[in-house]
Amino acid sequence: MKCAENLRAIVLALLMLVPLSGSADSLTCHGRFANPLTDICWRCLFPLTLRSVPILADGQEDIGNPDVPVCFCPNPPKLGLTVGFWEPVRMVDVTRVPFCMVGLGFGLDVPLPAPRGAQVMHDSQTRTSFYQVHWYVNPILAWLEVVLDFPCLEPGGLDIAYVTELDPLWSDDELTAILEPEAVLFANPVAKAACAADCVAATAGFPIPDLFWCAGCQARSTR
Repeated sequence: MKCAENLRAIVLALLMLVPLSGSADSLTCHGRFANPLTDICWRCLFPLTLRSVPILADGQEDIGNPDVPVCFCPNPPKLGLTVGFWEPVRMVDVTRVPFCMVGLGFGLDVPLPAPRGAQVMHDSQTRTSFYQVHWYVNPILAWLEVVLDFPCLEPGGLDIAYVTELDPLWSDDELTAILEPEAVLFANPVAKAACAADCVAATAGFPIPDLFWCAGCQARSTR
């Protein structure tokens, strides 16, 4: 485990040394390092609850909370209060430029066969866009030390957890369907049509939890 952490740190350090460069299809990588003060949805931490009693909601929806006000951690032994809030621990960026780390503010021009940008079909009328996604581990409350003496926070620092450019399944629908057949449950006309209701619900207030694959009004086909 320690060796893997050191390897990720070395790779991240090398990536930070590579200057920003343009891609072959004239798309330019635009990005910047996320500002921990202005680019984090701090109001998304709410509702703040003590036991199941809301202390500060700020109009946010919540899930069920324990009714017991006191909790106990066995290792190390520690007694505390049951406090609930939403902890920001992950960050994601989406780009049409391969290896453009939008959330870190730099890009790489790597000679790999990654799908790039908008593509015009044979009829010269239909345009499709292919996007790359980067997933970061970002337990910002821990490394900013916003909350002290709180053992339940996820520890660690900023790290790159997943890049679609290195995933052969990302650009191969058939291979993905073989390894992840449950995708058929959501990538079909009926499931997509149901997202209309989730979009209406999200616009009026909050999305419908049972339609989790829709993400409110964000569900759409990009291929």
